[in-house]
Amino acid sequence: MGKGTRYIWTLDRVQNLKSLWKPGHCYLRMEEDTDFRIRFSSLCFVTDHVGFHGTIKSSPSDFVVIEIDEQGQLVNKASDEPICKVNKLLPEPDTLAKKPKLELQNLSFEEKSSQEVSTLAGCSDDDQNYEPGSEKEDTIKDGTSTCEEEDIDVLGSLLGEKTDELLNQFACDVKEKWNSKTELIGSSPEFSLGRILDKNQRAVLHSAVRQKFPFLITVGKNSEIVVKPNLEYKELCHLVSEEEAFDFFKYLDAKKENSKFTFKPDRNKDHRKAVHHFVNKKFGNLVETKSFPGPNYSADNPNVVITVRFREKTHKHRKRSLDCQERKDIYTAFTLRKENLEMFEAVGFLAIKLGVIPSDFSYAGLKDKKAITYQAMVVRKVTPERLKNIEKEIEKKRMSVFNIRSVDDSLRLGQLKGNHFDIVIRNLRNQINDSANLRERILEAIENVKSKGFVNYYGPQRFGMGRKVHTDQIGLALLKREMESGSSFAGHFCIRVSRIRGYLSARVVSEGLPGNRGPTSELAPVIVGRNLWFLGHSAWCGFPQGGIQAHRRVKAVRLFLTPEDLDDPVNRAKKYFLQTEDAKGTLSLMPDFKVRERALLESLHRFGMTEEGCVRAWFSFPHSMRIFYVHAYSSNIWNESVSYRLATYGSRVVEGDLVCLDEDVDDERLPNSRVHLVTEEEESANTYTIHQVVLPVLGYNIQYPKNKVGQWYQEVLSRDGLQTCRFKIPSLKLNVPGCYRKLLKHPCNLSYQLREERNADVKIEGSHIDEATLSLLISFDLDASCYATVCLREIMKHDV
Repeated sequence: MGKGTRYIWTLDRVQNLKSLWKPGHCYLRMEEDTDFRIRFSSLCFVTDHVGFHGTIKSSPSDFVVIEIDEQGQLVNKASDEPICKVNKLLPEPDTLAKKPKLELQNLSFEEKSSQEVSTLAGCSDDDQNYEPGSEKEDTIKDGTSTCEEEDIDVLGSLLGEKTDELLNQFACDVKEKWNSKTELIGSSPEFSLGRILDKNQRAVLHSAVRQKFPFLITVGKNSEIVVKPNLEYKELCHLVSEEEAFDFFKYLDAKKENSKFTFKPDRNKDHRKAVHHFVNKKFGNLVETKSFPGPNYSADNPNVVITVRFREKTHKHRKRSLDCQERKDIYTAFTLRKENLEMFEAVGFLAIKLGVIPSDFSYAGLKDKKAITYQAMVVRKVTPERLKNIEKEIEKKRMSVFNIRSVDDSLRLGQLKGNHFDIVIRNLRNQINDSANLRERILEAIENVKSKGFVNYYGPQRFGMGRKVHTDQIGLALLKREMESGSSFAGHFCIRVSRIRGYLSARVVSEGLPGNRGPTSELAPVIVGRNLWFLGHSAWCGFPQGGIQAHRRVKAVRLFLTPEDLDDPVNRAKKYFLQTEDAKGTLSLMPDFKVRERALLESLHRFGMTEEGCVRAWFSFPHSMRIFYVHAYSSNIWNESVSYRLATYGSRVVEGDLVCLDEDVDDERLPNSRVHLVTEEEESANTYTIHQVVLPVLGYNIQYPKNKVGQWYQEVLSRDGLQTCRFKIPSLKLNVPGCYRKLLKHPCNLSYQLREERNADVKIEGSHIDEATLSLLISFDLDASCYATVCLREIMKHDV
C-alpha cells in the first residue's frame, strides 16, 4: 500500500471464501478509492483525431457562461420584456436538471402557440385524490366543431391543397385497414408533410393533425413532420368504443386546464381494471384515473364510470399564476452576473442582504464557480426597488444584478434552452510525441467534433472537485437511507486503513458508526489473491441492537461535512465536527461564505445530531439543492452506462437499444411512449443511427435497454444495494422519476479564432512556434445540462 493512498474496506459476499467462513464473523475486502480525475480519465471518446494540450480557466474571464432563455435570447442582454410566464409552461418532472428546448403550452390555435411539438409529457411528485365536483368541469365536446374548423384552416393553409388531400387519404387508408381487421404488414406506414422550416408553423401543424386525426401521431425529423398510425389509439379501441378512444386522445392533446374526461359507464370490474391499467401505463406521467358511481348507481345497477384528469402537479404553476393577484407574495426577476463565485454562496449572500432565505430564490440551472456567469433568477417576497437598493453592496462580492422587473411566479430547474460559452484556451501545444503542425491539429479537432459531436457525459463539476467525497456518494447515501429504513443490521460496515507514522491503523469511518473500537489486532488478516481481507466478529465493534439503522440515517450528513486533506479554516472546522459532533463549536469555526455548511450546522445545533435532526438539517437546503445530490448519483451511473454501452457495441445501433423517436422533443423530456426499443429487424436494416440512441437516467419511471446494457444497469443497482429502490425519499420530499439522455450531442453556432501571445519567458515543449504561444478563442452553444468541459475534452483529447 503506497504512501498517501486512501483505501476503503467494504463487506463482500465472500462467495470465494467459503472455506474461511466462520459463523458470526464479518469479512472485509480492501479497494483503493479514486479521485475524480482518475474517474474521468476512463471516459470514452467518439472522435479519432489526435488533439492537443492547453490550459483552460487560467482566470475566470477565460470562461464566460451566458444562459440562453426559452425564447433563445442571451440573458445578459438588457431587456424590458417580462420573463417567460410559468403559467404558460408545462412544469418539469422532479428529476435531474433538465433542458426544455420546447414549450408545451396550453394555447388555442388562434394564439399561434410557439410550442415545437405536441407531446405527452410530465410527472407528478405526489398524487392528489380526486373528489367529484371539486373542479369546474370542461367537456371536450364543447367547441369541438370550432376546433375542427380551425384544424381544417390550418392544415389547408400550411400544407397546400394537394398535401392536405394526401394526408386525408392516408388517414382514410389507416382507418380502413384497422376497420377491416387487416394487420399492417412490415414497418408502420408513414406520410411526410415535408420540411417545415418555421418552428411555430411546425408546432401548429403537430397539434392540428393530432386534433383532427387522434388516431395518428406526428414525429419531427430534422424539421420534417412525419405522420404515422397511433398504435396506442388502436390498442385502446380494443377496450372501449372508437368514439371514446377518439375523444380521449383529443382530450390528451388539448391539455385543457381543469378539464376531465369520462368513459362510458361500465359494470364489469375486470374491464375497468384493464382500462385503468392501460391509461396509467401509457400516460401515467400526465394524467390520473379514478372510478366513481355512475348515473342511477345501485346494487342492482352497479354502473361505474372511469374519470381521467390531468395530474395536480402538471398545472400547479399555472394555477398559482392565476391566483397570484390574490396572494401577498411578490416575485422579482433579474439577471445575476457573478465572477469566481459558487452559485449557492452567491444566493446565500443575496438572501442575507435582502432578509429572505435561500429557498426564496429560484433559477433554471447551476453555473460554474471559476468563471464569469450570467443567469436568470427570481426571488420571492422582494420588490424590484428593494433589489435595486443592494446593487452597490453586492459588487464587493463580484456580483451584479440587472434586468430587474416584476413577474408572476418563480423559475424552475430546466427552464432554459441552453448556455452560450466564450472560452479562451491558453498555452496551446502538441500532444507528447506529436510533431504535426499545431494549427492543423487544432483545426482538425474542432471540425471533427463540430461534425461528429461528443459523448454527452455529465461533467466533473456535477460531482464536486473534492478527492475524498463526491456529491454522488451523498446522493447514494440518501437513497440507501430510505432502503434501509426499518431494517436491522445486515453485517455491513466500512473501515478506512491509512498509514500513520509508519504503521497501519484501521477504524470504522465510512458509515459514521460509533461503538467501542478495539485495536487492529482484533482483526485477523487473510490474503486471497490480490485482496487483503480482515475477519472480525461483529460484536467487536460494539454496535448496539439496531444501531446500524439509525447511524445509516446520518451518513449523508457526515459525508457532506467530511474534510479534505488541507489545512484551511473550512477543513479544520469539518475535522472538528467529525471529532466532536459539536455543531455550535463548528459554527464558530466555519467561515461565513460557506453558506450550505453553515445552514446545515445551524439546523444540527438546533435539532441535534439525531435521525430527526439530520432530516431537518437537509430541509435547511432548498429543494433544488436536496435533489441535486440524488441527481448526482444518477448522473454518475449514466456516465458509467455510456462508457459500457460504447465499449460493448460501439457506434452500432443494436437490438434492445432505446432510441428517441421524436427529434423535435428534448430527449430529457421524452415520455416513455416516445422511446422505442430497437428490434432485430431494425438492427439488420440499420434503421436508426447512434445519434438517436438514448440511455435512461435512473428513476422510478424509466425503462431499461433489453440487451447487455440493461443487464449492466441491474448489476450496478445490485452492487449499490438499490435493487428495490423506488427512487422516492418521502422524508425529504424528493421524487426522482428519471429521464432519458442522448449518448451524443453537438455544439451549435461554433466559431473560433487562434491568437498569438508574445511571452519571452514561456517555453513550450513540442510546439512549432518559436517566439509566441498560441491561444484559442472558441465560442459555442450547448443544450441545457450539457457540459462545455466535456465538449472541450473531446476536442483536446485529454482531461480539462
